[in-house]
Amino acid sequence: MKSQILNLKSKILNNIVPILAGVAVFMLVGIIAIASTTTTTRTTTSEVVRLTDEEIFAELQKFATIFNMARDMFVEEVDERRMLEAAMNAMLSSLDRHSSYLNLDEMRQFTQRTGGTFGGLGIQVTASERGGFIRVISPMDDTPAERAGIGAGDLITHIDGESVRDMTLNQAVRKMQGRPGTNVRLTIIQDDNPPRVIRLTRAQIRVRSVRYEIKNDNVGYIRIADFGAQTTREIREAIASLNRQNVIGFVLDVRNNPGGYLNAAINVSDAFLTVGDGIVSTRGRGGREIDNAVARGEDLALGKPLVVLINQGSASASEIVAGAIQDNRRGIIMGMRSYGKGSVQQQRPLGDGTAIHITVARYFTPLGREIHGNGVEPDIEVAQSRVEIIERRRELFTERTTLGEIGERRGRRAQATENAEEEGGDAPAERTDYQLSRALDMVVALSRVGNREVSNEE
Repeated sequence: MKSQILNLKSKILNNIVPILAGVAVFMLVGIIAIASTTTTTRTTTSEVVRLTDEEIFAELQKFATIFNMARDMFVEEVDERRMLEAAMNAMLSSLDRHSSYLNLDEMRQFTQRTGGTFGGLGIQVTASERGGFIRVISPMDDTPAERAGIGAGDLITHIDGESVRDMTLNQAVRKMQGRPGTNVRLTIIQDDNPPRVIRLTRAQIRVRSVRYEIKNDNVGYIRIADFGAQTTREIREAIASLNRQNVIGFVLDVRNNPGGYLNAAINVSDAFLTVGDGIVSTRGRGGREIDNAVARGEDLALGKPLVVLINQGSASASEIVAGAIQDNRRGIIMGMRSYGKGSVQQQRPLGDGTAIHITVARYFTPLGREIHGNGVEPDIEVAQSRVEIIERRRELFTERTTLGEIGERRGRRAQATENAEEEGGDAPAERTDYQLSRALDMVVALSRVGNREVSNEE
């Protein structure tokens, strides 16, 4: 073993070290990986320890010695590949919680996930410092996880009765994925409630990026579930279709959207901005600007009122869009503070089917606000709430009702409402979704104020 290491010395010093030193200048790919709420950040260069080539080689020799001792002395037979992969993964994860080593199986699963279809539960997760558990970033729309009531911020403590403390994040993800139709049990902690076990059936997860419809008072509602390869085309189609129906404004909903492709986030922002408006800047080591994206087209929404809905499950690409809209004062951000994931991970293949993910840059809004660790603060904070209707229109006692001036139209409306309640019909989504209801009201109000300004100018 020692002789083999000595023969590798020149290769290590001449090849590996320069590659690691040059990681920050690699060309960025478009995938925005999943993050954690806490990171290891070096605030000053004085905290960084730099070793000489001889010191690096001595540490590598020490590593080989430890590997040999562990392999020969451990009480049971050891899996040598697993030991080495764990060491590589630990080295990368010590940089931050987003950098990692991907073995062959993990690379195959990563390819399946980014392809838009895979078998699993439909949740985006990250590591949590709380007890070594797994934290849910957000559930995906119309998936087993969402239907089971799993939400952003929930902690996963066990998978099929096995503690996640003994797993890496990638191992936990592999254990939750599987053939559609098979079952898995998750132990979940929600808020400060006692742990509970949820039984879920895996399904084929097909990520539908964009859906849209017209809500009450002719407001265009656009929901982006993730930023994928088709998002740019779909957002343009959605805006064009809603404009043809003469909507008065838009609600762009990116709640529980964990992110996706950087280019998709830029293009979605561009669709609501005008030429030259800043979108996002990407800065690498030492604050060096790598890229600065600006809008290249005209506002496809024609300047109509815009509200962007965010919450703690809105991460990375979602935060880029919210930050761009906010800094350019193009619309109002409503909801809760976003997740705070603003770092760029690049995938670097190693030539044997494995790869590393490593953080190479961070995102900043057009006004220079760092997204990472801070998130986007909404202009108007609106917590998701349950609203009880304590007053119904037909029951109001006013001067008008005492004079018997309730018209036939109002009577028919009241009767229709009463019949619907007696039949037990479900309330519209915008009534049960308090944040969405507030956003729709805001668009209507902005539209009316805008119309008044136009009429005054005339």
